[in-house]
Amino acid sequence: MDTRRALLDALGDGPVSGPALADDLGVSRAAVWKAVESLREEGFAVESTPEGYVAPADPGYSAAGIEFGLDAPYAVEYHDRISSTNRRVRELAAGGEIPEEGVAVVADEQTGSRGRLDREWVAPSGGVWLSLAVRPDAPPARAPLFTLAAAVATADACREAGVDAHIKWPNDVLVGGPGGEDEDEYADADGDAAGEGSRGGRKLAGILTEMEGEADRISWLVAGIGVNANIDAETLPAGATSLQEELGEPVDRRRFAATLLERFDALAGTPDRMDRILPAWRERASTLGRRVRVDTPNGPVTGIAVDVEPPGALVIETDDGVRRVHAGDCEHLRDADG
Repeated sequence: MDTRRALLDALGDGPVSGPALADDLGVSRAAVWKAVESLREEGFAVESTPEGYVAPADPGYSAAGIEFGLDAPYAVEYHDRISSTNRRVRELAAGGEIPEEGVAVVADEQTGSRGRLDREWVAPSGGVWLSLAVRPDAPPARAPLFTLAAAVATADACREAGVDAHIKWPNDVLVGGPGGEDEDEYADADGDAAGEGSRGGRKLAGILTEMEGEADRISWLVAGIGVNANIDAETLPAGATSLQEELGEPVDRRRFAATLLERFDALAGTPDRMDRILPAWRERASTLGRRVRVDTPNGPVTGIAVDVEPPGALVIETDDGVRRVHAGDCEHLRDADG
């Protein structure tokens, strides 16, 4: 662990003495002072007191703010404004700069982001735009599991913030809709990647996963996660909503991002991820038990979604038998729909 991250961890326990931290880490006092100054330059206003260094009362939405108290191994890189966090991860990968423990690239605003199928993605200031890059010891065939884990982590962060989110297969995080009185209002919404396919609820977040690897191993994988956090709903596409709109007040984006990263690590950062991810996804999914239509490269598949199987295939009971769909655009249907 580097001096900066060790300092952030130590600050979480209260005042920390520079000399004591230097002794604990086996570094010079100058190295500790340099780490303190680096945090201050990021906007993480470490205070100097007679008892030692003290964390700011409001850590802020920044790399240091998210890493402060973070119970996950990821480094955090923050940008006020960037074209695309996924594109930044690809740059890091090209330079061999993705660390073994993984890195989360976070932005307040994205100016050139894209969603699935190269659709436009609305990503203004106020959202949580985050690309988490990891280097799992897993074959490429298991990559869809990490998409499901990202969806679960995002839904859990929404729930901790106070919004009862659920998942539409495979990776849309929604609120409202299933079995609710507002389902028909959004039944035919068709917007960009932040609001598309809203049958089943209002869209809070979406996920785009990319990877590179060899035949038997993933070299790196990135889950690009876009959450409509503190955004005015009227600026979003039809069928989309925001956490702020649902709660009536802004959310703490720093805590939200940290919760998401911690939950993803708890699900996907262990060898028994297969035993963890699928049950967690099933518990939060609104797709299972629903009549659905999935548009696939080979045509639409319509029927009742009954399960999700490794590594993330949706099992659908159709009039012609059971079908397993590995990819496609899923739409929740009313029973009367064809």
